[in-house]
Amino acid sequence: MSCPDPMLLQALLDDELDAANVAAVEAHLRACPDCAAEFEQLKHLHQIVADPALRHAAPEGLRDRVDAALPATQGTANPWPARLGWGAGGAIAAGLALTLGIPQQSATNGLEQQMVASHVRSLLADHLVDIPTSDRHVVKPWFNGKIDFSPPTPDLKAAGFPLVGGRLDYIGGRVVPAIVYRRNLHTINVFAWPAGKAPSSETMATDGYTLVHWRQGDLDFWAVSDVAAGDLDQFRTAFVAATR
Repeated sequence: MSCPDPMLLQALLDDELDAANVAAVEAHLRACPDCAAEFEQLKHLHQIVADPALRHAAPEGLRDRVDAALPATQGTANPWPARLGWGAGGAIAAGLALTLGIPQQSATNGLEQQMVASHVRSLLADHLVDIPTSDRHVVKPWFNGKIDFSPPTPDLKAAGFPLVGGRLDYIGGRVVPAIVYRRNLHTINVFAWPAGKAPSSETMATDGYTLVHWRQGDLDFWAVSDVAAGDLDQFRTAFVAATR
């Protein structure tokens, strides 16, 4: 099994993975000395950052000098917490994240979060496809009888996105198809289901992954990958053009 995205090691340390991903990453750490060593370095880094000895007490008179430099705020009995709560704490946190290389999380909810988790799980658990083939005439009928709709499975090799195969996944409380493509060394998972409420955005990003949405006929499609957002937009354009 290939080594996981380094951000997954950070997520494991921060207790941010679901049970399936925790089991997969921990199994990989037991088998991969390089990743195990990197994980130990992350743990050591966290211990260093959490050391109370690193805290620096503000010098006497700093609050008065900052207050004097800021414009007066009417109707605020104690402006200091409001001004420095994020200004100081947030700047320090952001600075640490940049200096120490700690990835910052972007919030996703509901289906988007499930799709990213399914994408990552398919890479970690060595279960990328149930039907490994680049022949769209094999992938499409394989889904027949397994789901109650028939998704298109175009061959996009000419556009730079060869078909890898397909599998079944479980998202949003239902079994859905996952149609798998490659972009160089990157994997693109395409999920589909009957059209529902339109998302708030056609393109989203979280934890180094990009999601793009489009609707064709009575189906909603989502592509998830760690390729550049421009590549994923190009993929969406190629997919739509090939299935009109």
